[in-house]
Amino acid sequence: MTVETISDTIHRLKAADGTEIILVGTAHISQNSVEEVRQLISDEQPDRICIELDDSRMKSKTEKSSWENMDIRKVIKEGKGFFLLANTALASFQKRMGAQTGTKPGEEILSAAALAKENGIPLSLCDREIQTTFRRAWAKSSFWNKCKLLSTLLSAAFSKEEITQQELEDLKKQDTLQTMMDEMAKELPAVKQVLIDERDQYLGRSIYEAPGKKKLAVIGAGHTNGVIRTIEKMDKHEDCPTLDELNIVPKGKPVGKIISWTIPLLIVLILIAGFLSAGWDQGLRMFLLWIAVNISCTFLASLISWAHPLNILACSITAPFFALHPALGVGMLAGVLEATFRKPKVKDFEKINDDAMKLSGWYRNRILHALLVFLLSSLGSAFGTLIAFPVLISRL
Repeated sequence: MTVETISDTIHRLKAADGTEIILVGTAHISQNSVEEVRQLISDEQPDRICIELDDSRMKSKTEKSSWENMDIRKVIKEGKGFFLLANTALASFQKRMGAQTGTKPGEEILSAAALAKENGIPLSLCDREIQTTFRRAWAKSSFWNKCKLLSTLLSAAFSKEEITQQELEDLKKQDTLQTMMDEMAKELPAVKQVLIDERDQYLGRSIYEAPGKKKLAVIGAGHTNGVIRTIEKMDKHEDCPTLDELNIVPKGKPVGKIISWTIPLLIVLILIAGFLSAGWDQGLRMFLLWIAVNISCTFLASLISWAHPLNILACSITAPFFALHPALGVGMLAGVLEATFRKPKVKDFEKINDDAMKLSGWYRNRILHALLVFLLSSLGSAFGTLIAFPVLISRL
């Protein structure tokens, strides 16, 4: 395998069997990247075009009905609320940057797909499904890293920092990108591995295995070096994870499940011990204290989220009991009830990405509002448990 660097963003890879891969590293929100891709397709006339998209994201970008077909209550019931939160915040961040430069996020990828269709060139969607990527990142992250991932994405979505066109183009330079990746590796090594390293391998293998003798691959600049390394390994028949291996979602660590059941069990034992060791009056006071703390924290969190009054009442009353069973989440109940009491309208689906860029939008948009109620109610219940635990121990 020979690698010829044509420019900072274009690399030509030639295999021993004559297969040629033209790799284009783009900034996903740069107008220059769009023009570059169009020109390359015209000049090179490839027999296959590979793009950094999966089937789900392709549909979300090309089919307006994809959001409208989403059942927010089903998403929350299936435990995918946090994944949808992360996905929405990420999309909002890209849209905000695209608005600054007058370019839609991923427009160069969609341009490549449109030109492939116009010219009758076969198209391959080479990226891993976004839900699989998020689920792998989530499963491999500790509780603290999960919190950091969500807070990073949400803060990025609401950030008002302006990014210039030159700064966007600088992202294509290897030194800047490598520095960014190194920082991510320090802060969130598990997330960096899944979002960058694994996707480099997935993209590289998908592009290499795609049919065709002359392939043009359009990917984000941050994946360029990793994809080249993967393709070189495969050409040399060196060990490299298969697509099936990279699609496996690891099961949650037993430690996490043990902890999720241990804390409620300990609280139940403490309450029982209060009745047995200190008498009925003291045990009853401890039990009422547990109820009061949980109701108060959940009520306050639900109030801050501006949930429906009946939702606030239902979540507050059930919080002390739901908190004692890991499978019964207060946040899940709150999100489902909010979407039931305030059913999303068509305009909420149409404006979800725009509304996600502003804090007020999370209260105005009924889909985002249901997610906000879900998140804050979950945090309120968890905070109530953390406060009550040491207080109950001190009463024994």
